[in-house]
Amino acid sequence: MLLWLGLLFLLISPVLSLECYVCSSSATNEECNTNTQECQAPLDTCMTTIDILGSTTAIVKQCASAATCSGAASSASVDSNGNGNIVNCCNSFNLCNFSGAKSVHTHTALLLSTAGVLLLLSH
Repeated sequence: MLLWLGLLFLLISPVLSLECYVCSSSATNEECNTNTQECQAPLDTCMTTIDILGSTTAIVKQCASAATCSGAASSASVDSNGNGNIVNCCNSFNLCNFSGAKSVHTHTALLLSTAGVLLLLSH
């Protein structure tokens, strides 16, 4: 019986692993999405960090624990100039972090639009 449970565990374990895109510091999402990694326990989340400073963008993708990723996401922020960092977490399916950088452009555009409206209203 123990042997069967061991074999069942070996068959199920690879299925439960999450695969994420990984990169250390890429300028574009396409550049970043060339390498993948199977996350090993306790790393169960794909984490994407985007740092923005002026026209420079650095994207980092990695496997992380859900707690680490959500902690980083809660402290991430972008200022009214569009500078700062954004952290996205996902674990819904393999390679779920394929479009992390696209959301940055959306968030940055929304933040800049909001800042512009607020500036107009304050005058």
